[in-house]
Amino acid sequence: MDPASSRPSILDRLSALLTREPDERAEFVELLHAAHQRQLFDTDALGIIEGALQVADIPVREVMVPRAQMEVVRIDQSIDELIDFAIRTSHSRFPVVGENKDDVVGVLLAKDLLPALRHPELTLQALIRPAIFIPESKRLNLLLREFRVSRNHMAIVVDEYGGVSGLVTIEDVLEQIVGDIEDEYDFDEDADNIVPTPGGRWRVKALTEVEDFNAAFDCKMSREDAATIGGLVMHHFGRMPARDESVEIDGFSFKILRADSRRVYTLLVERLPAPDGVGG
Repeated sequence: MDPASSRPSILDRLSALLTREPDERAEFVELLHAAHQRQLFDTDALGIIEGALQVADIPVREVMVPRAQMEVVRIDQSIDELIDFAIRTSHSRFPVVGENKDDVVGVLLAKDLLPALRHPELTLQALIRPAIFIPESKRLNLLLREFRVSRNHMAIVVDEYGGVSGLVTIEDVLEQIVGDIEDEYDFDEDADNIVPTPGGRWRVKALTEVEDFNAAFDCKMSREDAATIGGLVMHHFGRMPARDESVEIDGFSFKILRADSRRVYTLLVERLPAPDGVGG
């Protein structure tokens, strides 16, 4: 046997750390800090190991991509439509739904679309893989172990009534271990969803409900296309926008302050001047 093949993978080693009992983990952290003070490893390494231990206390609901920001494909879409959507969004996997987002029938991997380029008779039904469903309360350490055993990289998160509340990927879990890159656009978790900034603009959390946005700004943004202001902005882009991109919607400018490949986090909102001859 090749010795390299018998070595535990990084996920195996993380799983071993995560399954320690709380008291053992506390003792282990003390040893880590003592080793760090002796300069046996650097601060970044200490942070990663501590992050790996802390995920045992984090439920999936705190890191999932919310339902409103899920990008899905429909079971009745053509292969050409799916290829265009995969190129536009740049995701590697997508939930496949029937009538709505509560009706998840499987998962499509973008790479599975490649055979369809040579075999046009293939349908989406032939390409989708089974989806795994997990409760919102599942702890990230258990989810990481499940991902490792099942070799899945995405799970659909459901609430206590069986409705889909979001999705979570292995990248979302690992980000909790490695850590987010914080910047000047990050909100304090306890801060209001809408925060004024100099110059008559506002920082707005993407998860702010459209109804709450309308109440705060005395406007009438449509709630037909999305429940959150971030979802509404993505709907108008028609894709996942990147940082610093802007869009104008119903008299407001929305600039993306913080986003990654899957989610929009923070927006900079400015009320646009009324056109000439309007409003007096």
